[in-house]
Amino acid sequence: MNVISITPRGFCYGVVDAVEIAKKVAQDATAPRPIYVLGQLVHNHHMVERLAQYGIISLENTSSRLDLLEGIESGTVIFTAHGVSPQVKERARQKGLNCIDTTCPDVDKTHVLIRKLVGQGYDILYIGRKGHPEPEGAIGEAPGHVFLIQDVADLETVALPQTEKLAVTTQTTLSRWDTEDLITRIRERFPHVHVYTEICKATQLRQEAAVRQSTAADVVFVVGDKHSSNSNRLVDVVSHQAGRPVYLIDNVAEITPAMLTGARTVGVTAGSSTPSDITREVIRFLQAHEPAAEAPR
Repeated sequence: MNVISITPRGFCYGVVDAVEIAKKVAQDATAPRPIYVLGQLVHNHHMVERLAQYGIISLENTSSRLDLLEGIESGTVIFTAHGVSPQVKERARQKGLNCIDTTCPDVDKTHVLIRKLVGQGYDILYIGRKGHPEPEGAIGEAPGHVFLIQDVADLETVALPQTEKLAVTTQTTLSRWDTEDLITRIRERFPHVHVYTEICKATQLRQEAAVRQSTAADVVFVVGDKHSSNSNRLVDVVSHQAGRPVYLIDNVAEITPAMLTGARTVGVTAGSSTPSDITREVIRFLQAHEPAAEAPR
């Protein structure tokens, strides 16, 4: 089968840095034990399992990062690439924990922007995904001044303390097309709003490549974790912008014959937290697949 290996794909520099920092901490005999990650370092269970082999304990449930922190009494705590609020950092220091911050530079840039704007008297509409840790950390920079907007329904019901000085910023892993649509609606309601689109370059390049390179494919596979925001956005843009059938798969074992029915050319891309070996295995499997060998219907 003909396979289009969509590039760029896979690990972004923020993920690479976070993983390398965590491994170095685990290999440092002087680092206080146990070593915890406050949530998933990156949203991919394969990476979480691999970090566990280094003795790194990932704490994950429906609680806030601050609530997770209360369950840690000693050792080292690693803040994830998604960033955490100042309240989390301060509480970790109060508890005497060894703190390691792997926040992605692009996420940190958004935190700095929020502090600057709020310091100038702005309230902020933050476009992001509910339940994702990145908005939690960003909103925590200025509680009461940053308001999470996921869709038009949120925009219609948000209660702002004032609208004279209003700005928009975004989660770094969103689809630029969906974000543009929502920003258009925000501008219609608040014409004077100041807009700062903070989708990271790596995310944007991967989305644009997926749209451009998948147009020749009969079907597209996005290799990624179902909890990964950037992986889910890749599915969205391939489906809605390229108009291609698309599947989010965790690994090669999730590919079924039905997904390949009638396909002669397939595209493969991957979320920015997906290990490359998992994606390569998918590509090798598809390259070896022989469409002509399928039984006639």
